[in-house]
Amino acid sequence: MNRMSSMKDVPREDMLIHGHGACPGCGYAATAKNIAKMLGPNTVVYVPASCLVVFGALYPTSSWKIPYFFTAFENTGAVTAGIKAALRRRGVDATVVGMAGDGGTFDIGLQALSGAAERNEDVIYVCLDNEAYMNTGIQRSSATPFGAWTTTTPVGQVVKGNRSFKKDIARIVADHNVPYVATLSVAHFTDFVRKVQKAKETKGFRFLHCLTPCIPGWRIEPSKGVSINRLAVETGMWTLYEVVNGVPKVTYKPKSIVPVTEYLKLQGRFKHMSEEDILTLQGWLCEKWRAHYGEEPGSPPCPVPVHEEVLAHDGDPLYGI
Repeated sequence: MNRMSSMKDVPREDMLIHGHGACPGCGYAATAKNIAKMLGPNTVVYVPASCLVVFGALYPTSSWKIPYFFTAFENTGAVTAGIKAALRRRGVDATVVGMAGDGGTFDIGLQALSGAAERNEDVIYVCLDNEAYMNTGIQRSSATPFGAWTTTTPVGQVVKGNRSFKKDIARIVADHNVPYVATLSVAHFTDFVRKVQKAKETKGFRFLHCLTPCIPGWRIEPSKGVSINRLAVETGMWTLYEVVNGVPKVTYKPKSIVPVTEYLKLQGRFKHMSEEDILTLQGWLCEKWRAHYGEEPGSPPCPVPVHEEVLAHDGDPLYGI
Protein backbone atom coordinates (compact mmCIF):
# COMPACT_ATOMS: atom_id res chain seq x y z
CA MET A 1 0.00 0.00 0.00
CA ASN A 2 1.26 3.47 -0.89
CA ARG A 3 1.55 5.58 2.25
CA MET A 4 0.30 9.15 1.95
CA SER A 5 3.23 11.41 2.74
CA SER A 6 1.45 14.68 1.92
CA MET A 7 -1.95 16.05 0.98
CA LYS A 8 -0.99 15.60 -2.67
CA ASP A 9 -1.22 11.85 -2.11
CA VAL A 10 -4.87 11.91 -1.00
CA PRO A 11 -6.98 10.06 -3.62
CA ARG A 12 -8.98 12.22 -6.03
CA GLU A 13 -11.79 9.79 -6.76
CA ASP A 14 -14.85 10.11 -4.54
CA MET A 15 -16.76 7.03 -3.41
CA LEU A 16 -19.66 9.13 -2.06
CA ILE A 17 -20.41 11.46 -4.95
CA HIS A 18 -22.34 14.68 -5.54
CA GLY A 19 -26.11 14.72 -5.86
CA HIS A 20 -26.90 13.50 -2.36
CA GLY A 21 -29.41 15.32 -0.16
CA ALA A 22 -27.33 16.46 2.81
CA CYS A 23 -27.75 19.96 4.21
CA PRO A 24 -25.27 22.56 2.93
CA GLY A 25 -22.23 22.48 5.20
CA CYS A 26 -23.11 19.07 6.70
CA GLY A 27 -20.22 17.72 8.78
CA TYR A 28 -21.62 14.19 8.55
CA ALA A 29 -21.43 14.24 4.74
CA ALA A 30 -17.96 15.80 4.59
CA THR A 31 -16.55 13.24 7.01
CA ALA A 32 -18.17 10.22 5.36
CA LYS A 33 -17.07 11.42 1.93
CA ASN A 34 -13.42 11.84 2.92
CA ILE A 35 -13.22 8.54 4.78
CA ALA A 36 -14.74 6.65 1.84
CA LYS A 37 -12.40 8.42 -0.57
CA MET A 38 -9.33 7.30 1.39
CA LEU A 39 -10.55 3.74 1.84
CA GLY A 40 -10.92 3.50 -1.93
CA PRO A 41 -12.95 1.44 -4.43
CA ASN A 42 -12.16 -1.96 -2.87
CA THR A 43 -14.51 -1.18 0.00
CA VAL A 44 -17.95 -2.35 1.12
CA VAL A 45 -19.93 0.11 3.24
CA TYR A 46 -22.74 -0.58 5.68
CA VAL A 47 -24.97 2.20 7.05
CA PRO A 48 -27.72 1.73 9.68
CA ALA A 49 -30.67 4.06 10.19
CA SER A 50 -29.12 7.54 10.25
CA CYS A 51 -28.84 10.78 8.31
CA LEU A 52 -26.45 9.05 5.92
CA VAL A 53 -29.20 6.66 4.82
CA VAL A 54 -31.62 9.50 4.17
CA PHE A 55 -29.32 11.77 2.19
CA GLY A 56 -26.99 9.15 0.71
CA ALA A 57 -29.15 6.37 -0.69
CA LEU A 58 -32.93 6.57 -0.74
CA TYR A 59 -34.22 3.89 -3.11
CA PRO A 60 -34.04 3.91 -6.09
CA THR A 61 -31.18 6.45 -6.05
CA SER A 62 -27.74 6.23 -4.45
CA SER A 63 -24.70 8.47 -4.21
CA TRP A 64 -22.39 5.54 -3.42
CA LYS A 65 -19.97 4.23 -6.05
CA ILE A 66 -19.09 1.22 -3.89
CA PRO A 67 -21.27 -1.67 -2.63
CA TYR A 68 -23.67 -0.39 0.02
CA PHE A 69 -25.84 -2.20 2.60
CA PHE A 70 -28.56 -0.91 4.90
CA THR A 71 -30.46 -2.76 7.64
CA ALA A 72 -31.66 -1.91 11.15
CA PHE A 73 -30.55 0.82 13.56
CA GLU A 74 -28.72 -1.39 16.07
CA ASN A 75 -26.90 -3.77 13.76
CA THR A 76 -23.67 -2.12 12.59
CA GLY A 77 -21.28 -4.33 14.56
CA ALA A 78 -23.13 -7.53 13.63
CA VAL A 79 -23.76 -6.79 9.95
CA THR A 80 -20.24 -5.60 9.18
CA ALA A 81 -18.87 -8.75 10.82
CA GLY A 82 -21.23 -10.85 8.71
CA ILE A 83 -20.27 -9.10 5.48
CA LYS A 84 -16.57 -9.64 6.23
CA ALA A 85 -17.17 -13.33 6.98
CA ALA A 86 -19.09 -13.79 3.71
CA LEU A 87 -16.36 -12.07 1.68
CA ARG A 88 -13.68 -14.16 3.39
CA ARG A 89 -15.61 -17.34 2.55
CA ARG A 90 -15.62 -16.29 -1.12
CA GLY A 91 -11.93 -15.41 -1.10
CA VAL A 92 -12.53 -11.66 -1.51
CA ASP A 93 -10.11 -9.35 0.30
CA ALA A 94 -11.99 -6.05 0.68
CA THR A 95 -12.22 -3.39 3.36
CA VAL A 96 -15.52 -3.52 5.24
CA VAL A 97 -16.61 -0.31 6.95
CA GLY A 98 -19.69 0.53 8.99
CA MET A 99 -20.70 4.18 9.30
CA ALA A 100 -23.16 4.80 12.14
CA GLY A 101 -24.33 7.85 14.03
CA ASP A 102 -23.96 8.46 17.75
CA GLY A 103 -27.44 7.11 18.49
CA GLY A 104 -26.68 3.89 16.65
CA THR A 105 -23.30 3.63 18.39
CA PHE A 106 -23.54 5.05 21.92
CA ASP A 107 -27.04 3.78 22.63
CA ILE A 108 -29.08 1.50 20.36
CA GLY A 109 -26.13 -0.32 18.78
CA LEU A 110 -23.81 -0.53 21.78
CA GLN A 111 -24.36 -4.28 22.25
CA ALA A 112 -23.42 -5.11 18.64
CA LEU A 113 -20.46 -2.73 18.77
CA SER A 114 -19.20 -4.34 21.97
CA GLY A 115 -19.60 -7.82 20.53
CA ALA A 116 -17.70 -7.01 17.34
CA ALA A 117 -14.93 -5.32 19.33
CA GLU A 118 -14.65 -8.19 21.83
CA ARG A 119 -14.36 -10.72 18.96
CA ASN A 120 -11.82 -8.45 17.24
CA GLU A 121 -13.75 -8.59 13.96
CA ASP A 122 -11.69 -7.43 10.98
CA VAL A 123 -13.80 -4.35 10.19
CA ILE A 124 -13.64 -0.57 10.51
CA TYR A 125 -16.38 0.99 12.61
CA VAL A 126 -16.87 4.73 12.04
CA CYS A 127 -19.01 6.72 14.48
CA LEU A 128 -20.22 9.92 12.82
CA ASP A 129 -21.05 11.84 15.98
CA ASN A 130 -23.40 14.82 15.63
CA GLU A 131 -24.34 14.54 19.30
CA ALA A 132 -28.06 13.73 19.01
CA TYR A 133 -30.61 11.71 17.04
CA MET A 134 -30.70 14.30 14.25
CA ASN A 135 -32.38 12.14 11.59
CA THR A 136 -35.49 11.60 13.72
CA GLY A 137 -35.92 15.13 15.02
CA ILE A 138 -32.99 16.21 17.24
CA GLN A 139 -33.55 13.99 20.27
CA ARG A 140 -30.91 13.63 22.99
CA SER A 141 -28.42 10.75 22.90
CA SER A 142 -25.73 9.84 25.42
CA ALA A 143 -23.35 11.76 23.14
CA THR A 144 -25.21 15.04 23.72
CA PRO A 145 -23.03 17.53 25.63
CA PHE A 146 -23.94 19.18 28.91
CA GLY A 147 -26.30 22.12 28.52
CA ALA A 148 -27.34 21.45 24.93
CA TRP A 149 -30.91 21.99 23.79
CA THR A 150 -32.62 19.07 22.04
CA THR A 151 -36.31 18.30 21.59
CA THR A 152 -36.10 15.86 24.52
CA THR A 153 -33.95 18.17 26.67
CA PRO A 154 -35.89 21.39 26.16
CA VAL A 155 -35.28 24.70 27.88
CA GLY A 156 -37.85 25.11 30.65
CA GLN A 157 -38.29 27.13 33.81
CA VAL A 158 -36.34 24.68 35.97
CA VAL A 159 -34.28 22.42 33.70
CA LYS A 160 -32.50 24.17 30.87
CA GLY A 161 -31.07 21.74 28.36
CA ASN A 162 -29.21 18.46 28.82
CA ARG A 163 -27.99 17.81 32.37
CA SER A 164 -25.52 14.98 31.82
CA PHE A 165 -22.02 14.79 30.35
CA LYS A 166 -21.00 13.09 27.14
CA LYS A 167 -20.22 9.37 27.27
CA ASP A 168 -16.60 8.55 26.34
CA ILE A 169 -17.35 5.92 23.72
CA ALA A 170 -13.78 5.82 22.38
CA ARG A 171 -12.43 4.86 25.81
CA ILE A 172 -15.14 2.22 26.18
CA VAL A 173 -14.14 0.64 22.85
CA ALA A 174 -10.43 0.91 23.68
CA ASP A 175 -11.09 -1.03 26.89
CA HIS A 176 -12.07 -3.99 24.68
CA ASN A 177 -8.34 -4.29 23.84
CA VAL A 178 -8.82 -3.72 20.11
CA PRO A 179 -5.87 -2.90 17.80
CA TYR A 180 -6.83 0.67 16.90
CA VAL A 181 -9.06 3.45 18.23
CA ALA A 182 -8.84 7.10 17.15
CA THR A 183 -10.73 10.38 17.38
CA LEU A 184 -10.91 12.56 14.26
CA SER A 185 -11.86 16.04 13.09
CA VAL A 186 -12.02 17.23 9.47
CA ALA A 187 -10.69 20.59 10.69
CA HIS A 188 -7.35 18.84 11.38
CA PHE A 189 -7.12 17.15 8.02
CA THR A 190 -3.53 15.89 8.07
CA ASP A 191 -4.25 14.11 11.35
CA PHE A 192 -7.54 12.88 9.85
CA VAL A 193 -5.86 11.40 6.77
CA ARG A 194 -3.14 9.69 8.78
CA LYS A 195 -5.63 8.02 11.08
CA VAL A 196 -7.88 6.76 8.28
CA GLN A 197 -4.87 5.29 6.52
CA LYS A 198 -3.65 3.66 9.72
CA ALA A 199 -7.10 2.14 10.22
CA LYS A 200 -7.06 0.83 6.65
CA GLU A 201 -3.67 -0.82 7.14
CA THR A 202 -4.47 -2.39 10.51
CA LYS A 203 -6.02 -5.84 10.86
CA GLY A 204 -8.70 -6.56 13.43
CA PHE A 205 -11.32 -4.24 14.89
CA ARG A 206 -10.73 -0.53 14.30
CA PHE A 207 -12.86 2.31 15.67
CA LEU A 208 -12.87 5.87 14.33
CA HIS A 209 -14.83 8.44 16.34
CA CYS A 210 -15.53 11.59 14.31
CA LEU A 211 -17.10 14.87 15.44
CA THR A 212 -19.58 15.94 12.74
CA PRO A 213 -21.40 19.26 13.30
CA CYS A 214 -25.08 19.28 12.33
CA ILE A 215 -26.35 22.51 10.77
CA PRO A 216 -30.01 22.40 11.94
CA GLY A 217 -29.41 20.37 15.11
CA TRP A 218 -26.64 22.60 16.42
CA ARG A 219 -28.37 25.72 15.04
CA ILE A 220 -25.27 26.94 13.26
CA GLU A 221 -24.47 28.75 10.03
CA PRO A 222 -23.68 26.36 7.14
CA SER A 223 -20.29 28.04 6.63
CA LYS A 224 -19.21 27.58 10.27
CA GLY A 225 -18.94 23.78 10.53
CA VAL A 226 -15.18 23.49 10.10
CA SER A 227 -14.51 26.47 12.37
CA ILE A 228 -16.68 24.92 15.07
CA ASN A 229 -14.88 21.61 14.64
CA ARG A 230 -11.57 23.40 15.16
CA LEU A 231 -12.86 25.27 18.20
CA ALA A 232 -14.07 22.00 19.72
CA VAL A 233 -10.44 20.88 19.85
CA GLU A 234 -9.05 24.22 21.03
CA THR A 235 -11.56 24.46 23.90
CA GLY A 236 -11.12 20.84 24.98
CA MET A 237 -14.63 19.77 23.96
CA TRP A 238 -12.93 17.30 21.58
CA THR A 239 -9.53 15.67 22.06
CA LEU A 240 -7.52 14.24 19.18
CA TYR A 241 -5.79 11.01 20.18
CA GLU A 242 -5.31 7.39 19.19
CA VAL A 243 -4.94 4.12 21.07
CA VAL A 244 -2.71 1.57 19.34
CA ASN A 245 -2.80 -1.90 20.91
CA GLY A 246 -3.80 -0.40 24.24
CA VAL A 247 -1.25 2.43 24.24
CA PRO A 248 -2.84 5.93 24.14
CA LYS A 249 -1.19 8.87 22.42
CA VAL A 250 -2.37 12.46 21.98
CA THR A 251 -1.94 13.38 18.31
CA TYR A 252 -2.60 17.11 18.58
CA LYS A 253 -2.40 19.40 21.61
CA PRO A 254 -3.50 23.04 21.49
CA LYS A 255 -1.01 25.57 22.86
CA SER A 256 -3.50 26.60 25.54
CA ILE A 257 -7.15 26.09 26.33
CA VAL A 258 -9.59 28.52 24.68
CA PRO A 259 -12.58 29.59 26.83
CA VAL A 260 -15.58 27.40 26.06
CA THR A 261 -17.70 30.51 25.51
CA GLU A 262 -15.98 30.91 22.13
CA TYR A 263 -17.39 27.51 21.12
CA LEU A 264 -20.83 27.98 22.68
CA LYS A 265 -21.62 31.39 21.20
CA LEU A 266 -21.57 30.08 17.61
CA GLN A 267 -24.29 27.50 18.33
CA GLY A 268 -27.95 28.18 18.98
CA ARG A 269 -28.32 24.96 20.96
CA PHE A 270 -26.34 26.58 23.80
CA LYS A 271 -27.72 30.14 23.68
CA HIS A 272 -29.87 29.67 26.81
CA MET A 273 -27.01 28.57 29.07
CA SER A 274 -26.67 30.44 32.34
CA GLU A 275 -23.38 31.70 33.74
CA GLU A 276 -23.51 28.90 36.31
CA ASP A 277 -23.97 26.23 33.63
CA ILE A 278 -21.13 27.67 31.57
CA LEU A 279 -18.86 27.53 34.64
CA THR A 280 -19.96 23.93 35.23
CA LEU A 281 -19.00 23.00 31.68
CA GLN A 282 -15.75 24.97 31.85
CA GLY A 283 -14.78 23.21 35.08
CA TRP A 284 -15.43 19.83 33.47
CA LEU A 285 -13.27 20.82 30.50
CA CYS A 286 -10.43 21.98 32.75
CA GLU A 287 -10.43 18.58 34.49
CA LYS A 288 -10.63 16.85 31.12
CA TRP A 289 -7.65 18.88 29.86
CA ARG A 290 -5.56 17.85 32.88
CA ALA A 291 -6.54 14.20 32.42
CA HIS A 292 -5.78 14.05 28.70
CA TYR A 293 -2.73 16.30 28.44
CA GLY A 294 -1.20 15.80 31.89
CA GLU A 295 -0.69 19.51 32.47
CA GLU A 296 -2.47 22.60 33.70
CA PRO A 297 -4.63 24.27 31.04
CA GLY A 298 -3.65 27.77 32.11
CA SER A 299 -5.61 30.82 33.19
CA PRO A 300 -7.93 32.17 31.99
CA PRO A 301 -10.28 30.29 31.80
CA CYS A 302 -8.82 27.76 34.27
CA PRO A 303 -8.70 27.08 37.10
CA VAL A 304 -12.39 27.21 37.83
CA PRO A 305 -14.12 25.13 40.51
CA VAL A 306 -15.45 21.74 39.53
CA HIS A 307 -19.19 22.10 40.01
CA GLU A 308 -21.14 19.73 42.29
CA GLU A 309 -23.10 18.59 39.22
CA VAL A 310 -19.89 17.06 37.89
CA LEU A 311 -18.95 15.51 41.22
CA ALA A 312 -22.42 13.98 41.61
CA HIS A 313 -21.46 11.09 39.32
CA ASP A 314 -19.98 8.70 41.90
CA GLY A 315 -17.66 11.45 43.11
CA ASP A 316 -15.54 11.19 39.96
CA PRO A 317 -14.68 14.60 38.44
CA LEU A 318 -13.63 12.85 35.24
CA TYR A 319 -17.04 11.25 34.68
CA GLY A 320 -17.79 11.18 30.99
CA ILE A 321 -14.28 12.11 29.88
